[in-house]
Amino acid sequence: MTETSLCVGVVVRKDVHTLLVRQAAGHPLQHQWTIPWGRVKAEESPLDAALRETREEAGVDSQVIGLLGFQELPPPQQERFALLFLARHIDGTPVGDGRETDAARYFAERDLDTLREPVEPFSDWLLRRVFRNEHKVTPAHSVTPFAPHRAFI
Repeated sequence: MTETSLCVGVVVRKDVHTLLVRQAAGHPLQHQWTIPWGRVKAEESPLDAALRETREEAGVDSQVIGLLGFQELPPPQQERFALLFLARHIDGTPVGDGRETDAARYFAERDLDTLREPVEPFSDWLLRRVFRNEHKVTPAHSVTPFAPHRAFI
């Protein structure tokens, strides 16, 4: 049995646009546009991982607004699950990292319909829900018994 792994995914908004990265050749999702995502490293918080993945994969600094939800991942990644965050753009111009991603760009919903390259199905589904305001966000709550540790309650 494999140990469970925690991943994060981030929907970064800038006005009416949302950030996507294109996975580079050699990646299991190569040539597909996805939200920035990745595994949480040892001794790293999920929130810090979300900000790190967005910065590494897209060159963008963001601020997490809240928690969108949780997703169990299907085979062959069934030992992983993802926390999904909504964030807003703070700084930076989208650019792929040249390793995991080869491009990064902000898209409006109408762009998804005319994009000639594939958008990974879960990212497409999630972004359309966010574009159409068919989602709920659990905001960060700073007053808990464990403050200053962050909570989404």
